[in-house]
Amino acid sequence: MDWKDRIVATPDTLVGKPRIKGTRISVELILDRLADGWTQDDILTSYPHITPEDIQTALACCNPCD
Repeated sequence: MDWKDRIVATPDTLVGKPRIKGTRISVELILDRLADGWTQDDILTSYPHITPEDIQTALACCNPCD
């Protein structure tokens, strides 16, 4: 699946920050939580409306090697 199917950015939501489609959870928030040492399970518990695939997509869309 292409990251563009799960990540959107619109100027009227979160000031245009990339976010998980259908949520107000930004890619930045997911990456910050991971950088703070949170596990995928920690994130999914705190934000139950996102999926493991959403987390993987947030990582993939920010990887300049892809």
